[in-house]
Amino acid sequence: MNSDAVESATAYDFDCLVFIGRFQPPHLGHLAIIREALKQARQVIVLVGSAWQARSLRNPWNFDERQVMIRSGFDDQDNQRLEITPLLDALYNDDVWVRDVQRKVRDLASPANARLPRIGLIGASRGQSSYYLSLFPQWESVSVPLVEGISASQIRERLFRSPGSTDDYLSTGAYHDLPPEVVKSVDRFCKGIAYHRLLEEQQLLDQYKQAWAQAPYPPIFVTVNAVVVQSGHILLVKRTAAPGKGLFALPGGFINPHERLLDACLRELRERLRLKVPEPVLKGSLRGQRLFDEPHRSWRGRTLAEAFYFALRPDQQLPRLKPVKGGDHARWVALADLEPESLFEDHFFIIQNFLGLPADLGTF
Repeated sequence: MNSDAVESATAYDFDCLVFIGRFQPPHLGHLAIIREALKQARQVIVLVGSAWQARSLRNPWNFDERQVMIRSGFDDQDNQRLEITPLLDALYNDDVWVRDVQRKVRDLASPANARLPRIGLIGASRGQSSYYLSLFPQWESVSVPLVEGISASQIRERLFRSPGSTDDYLSTGAYHDLPPEVVKSVDRFCKGIAYHRLLEEQQLLDQYKQAWAQAPYPPIFVTVNAVVVQSGHILLVKRTAAPGKGLFALPGGFINPHERLLDACLRELRERLRLKVPEPVLKGSLRGQRLFDEPHRSWRGRTLAEAFYFALRPDQQLPRLKPVKGGDHARWVALADLEPESLFEDHFFIIQNFLGLPADLGTF
């Protein structure tokens, strides 16, 4: 009997089940949910979140790497029923994110006949499935028992603690958390340049945390960022050191104890970039400001960023820049050239908030 005949003879509860996750990395708990979805649905759509973001300690693997790792846990027949597609986060706009999920599922879900497909959301008990259900009331919810003792964040902590402990974990404990082929993929990753760059960031982060270890409460940092736009270009700096070495970032920094937020932002533009725009002109170009407070937005810990949006009058000549010697390299970047994976932390989403950039990278 061929696969089509087997499928037609199988009575599935759902035409399609949707599983949303970050899969950093895909572990045995994730695969258990997908296997259950394959039992209950003719088609399973796996939406891989945090796609197109720069590598970081929280997002070490890109979409293509995670897709390969997920598919390695299933045979060819199951993989034919799996649709694995990237999903860009929209950290500060749930409506944009929900619309993106709806569109992807609409375009991928196919009914067994002419009727509307029966679609459900699947997730682990005590996971995010109840939250997703509140965002997608038109879909049913399927809850799967949680696989105890497996945590993607703990797996990442073990991998980036030190090269020696990583080797020990991959040769022993990793097989309790990860499918065998994923262990092999992670092992190869840990021998590459990207891993060692992230390991450097982990060591820097450990030093950073140690400096605050004696504080009576976990520190909360306050920073400012400038979104400066003129004639279809945005002002960015290219980071010259970890964390985020080689990535573009919005100009900004920490506030001084006795200055207001806008004054701190203007100071950063004046002192660090030497932006050749008079301060009164900048203040007159201010079109908006917002606090960005996603808990995981920064590598250093809980960090609040107040961003200011300056829309300068169009001109054939972009304002000159003269960065401080030894500082990050500043440049004007065309808006059409912005890519989330080239931007530090949540800076793409800050820009997106003010400029209304598309959430679906297929439109870039």
